[in-house]
Amino acid sequence: MKVRFGFFPGNKKRALTMSYDDGVVQDRRLIEIFNKYGIKGSFHLNSANLGREGHIDASEVATLYAGHEVSVHSLTHPFLERIPPMELVHEIMEDRKNLESLCGYIVRGMSYPFGTYSSEVLDQLKNLGIVCSRTVKSTGRFTVPENFLEWHPTCHHRENIMEKLEKFKANRYSFGLFYVWGHAYELDQEIENNNWQMIEEFCAAASNDPDTWYATNIEIYDYVTALRRVVLSADCTLAYNPSAIDVILDVDGAPVTVPAGQTVKLG
Repeated sequence: MKVRFGFFPGNKKRALTMSYDDGVVQDRRLIEIFNKYGIKGSFHLNSANLGREGHIDASEVATLYAGHEVSVHSLTHPFLERIPPMELVHEIMEDRKNLESLCGYIVRGMSYPFGTYSSEVLDQLKNLGIVCSRTVKSTGRFTVPENFLEWHPTCHHRENIMEKLEKFKANRYSFGLFYVWGHAYELDQEIENNNWQMIEEFCAAASNDPDTWYATNIEIYDYVTALRRVVLSADCTLAYNPSAIDVILDVDGAPVTVPAGQTVKLG
């Protein structure tokens, strides 16, 4: 018997997530497109910039990002590896507090301002309630990260995403993750390249795929973390799920659900 990680919720073989930074006014149009096609995204906000020119207002956060994820991007967008440890604590914790107050739920995700960080920053984040954080290092791959605090995306939205989508759907391996990131203000730039048309065409082509789970960053983190916590018996015939959410194992190529808190016989 072979037990693998091969399925996302709903017995989906792959997952798609989008990620956008800074909380700019162009998020409004982008979210309209996401909602039209059932695409989910994580939006990383600098709460000190809310209400400033080019940025959304704090009063919009709860409604605008409903159905998506609000995530940390630091309070004021500094290079995190260039500030003292206590200032780092302030930047992350104040952003968390502000965003949680606005959106009404616990904020645990993040993306790095400027995409930069250090080993010291990683160590600090573990103590500040941050469980996952996106970098700007494109891998070109469709893989789940080993370390969610160094979550390297598949690509930026300008990096031939239609071509990558075709490869993603044709990928014969299960448990693939397509992660696209960017800034919504970039879609207003280079008008001659029809960036808004490009992102809408991508969302339309990616939508309504019965084999794809459309999820936020934190939903993927929670599910994969729960999956990795499953305990197997020595002969792999029993599986215990100590987490609070159901998971699905690939057992000889077939999906087997292991409900939260339960032990299931696999074969």
